[in-house]
Amino acid sequence: MAMSVGSNKGGAGRGRRGRGGRAAMSEINVTPFVDVMLVLLIIFMVTAPMLAAGVPVDLPDSKADPLDQQQDQITVSIDAQGAVFLDDEQLAPGELTERLAGLGRGTKPPLVTLRADRVLDWGRVAAVMGELNAGGFKSISLVTNSSSAPQ
Repeated sequence: MAMSVGSNKGGAGRGRRGRGGRAAMSEINVTPFVDVMLVLLIIFMVTAPMLAAGVPVDLPDSKADPLDQQQDQITVSIDAQGAVFLDDEQLAPGELTERLAGLGRGTKPPLVTLRADRVLDWGRVAAVMGELNAGGFKSISLVTNSSSAPQ
């Protein structure tokens, strides 16, 4: 008398997970999700520095060490034609001092970074630094490209 353990009286393994039968997967395959996240991470890492500098400026080279980024930071840019920008907004001549007048009030003024094109006359850069000084900003960081040999 032979008896099979776990036999199915209604049929040979239908509806159950048996030999060669397919069952629904209860696990999520995370590999495609991780692939998409890594691609997005690379895209954001490449585009993030471009978002911080909206005005196209050809910066001079320097051996200076990079500064830490701060939350309350104002970026003043001067392009090759001498136009002054506060963050991404172009300002009229002489407007920089009055626009910065309200920003410097408080316990500690925000960090001011000055980005100036390499072809500019030093007098134009010094004039903008004078406007920043008149607006109450005594500490100004000059932004350059890091390189091994300054030009």
